[in-house]
Amino acid sequence: MNMQIDSLPDMAVFARVVEAGSFSAAARQLGSTPSAVSRQVARLEGQLRVRLLERTTRKLRLTEAGSAAYGRCQAMLAAAREVWALADADAATPRGLLRVSMPKAVGRQVIHPLMAGFLAQYPEVDVQLIITDRTVDLYQEAIDLAIRITDAPPPGLAGRPLMPIRHLLAASPAYLAAKGTPQQPRDLAAHSCLYLGEDERDRHWRFRRGNESAEVAVRGRYVANHSEVRLEGALAGLGIASLPEFAARNALARGELHTVLADWEHLTDYAGTAWLLYPSKRFLPAKLRVWIDYVVGQLGSSG
Repeated sequence: MNMQIDSLPDMAVFARVVEAGSFSAAARQLGSTPSAVSRQVARLEGQLRVRLLERTTRKLRLTEAGSAAYGRCQAMLAAAREVWALADADAATPRGLLRVSMPKAVGRQVIHPLMAGFLAQYPEVDVQLIITDRTVDLYQEAIDLAIRITDAPPPGLAGRPLMPIRHLLAASPAYLAAKGTPQQPRDLAAHSCLYLGEDERDRHWRFRRGNESAEVAVRGRYVANHSEVRLEGALAGLGIASLPEFAARNALARGELHTVLADWEHLTDYAGTAWLLYPSKRFLPAKLRVWIDYVVGQLGSSG
């Protein structure tokens, strides 16, 4: 099998010699020398144990075995051209299924709203969003790209920063009017707070302001592990919610929510930079390249 594979270049040269009509003409087309081309054909004849060409001073003539071999070599070269055509088409035209994993809040509130426009622009690409806070294995689970909050791409993955993820506290004007507005992190202990609740640490809110730091254990009657639910709870006046900035942005702009302790940085395990992560490859599929460019472009244009 190795010998057969190794002989493929010699087969291609043999076919070129036949088409060119001479070793010297084939050598000019291949950027080689007549002696090198002659040696490749002779090597192929030795491996096949048949004479392919009758060599005369005037011209080359195919033997019966050479004629049969030439037909097969032509078919091999045609198949190679078809493979290159497939590769060129894949590189040029985005198509196929794209599987993308991301955290729940980012998927629902950041990426999902962009997908109708993407699907309209790229009709040959299908998209499967896998919305989970679980850390997925891109290789084992055949996932093309994952959005993950991290400091840098982990080993084996390439990446591109997508957006900063900042968390804040917000409450409705009605709630703050009734219960008062906290002035210090410690004041939160007397309020109803809406927090994640997946881990005991989630109810211990941490803050930083310059050289100061603070931590307070909060409580509340309504706990939810989805930021959109906490957002709706805050809008309904149920308390002070811990929210990603992107989730609260529109409600804050409309005045439906007010920030709380805005001069303090709200520290969580879910804050940082959201990265686009994908298998480390030299050549990315067209469907993945255009998805990345589209999402980055849309988020950049939206500020």
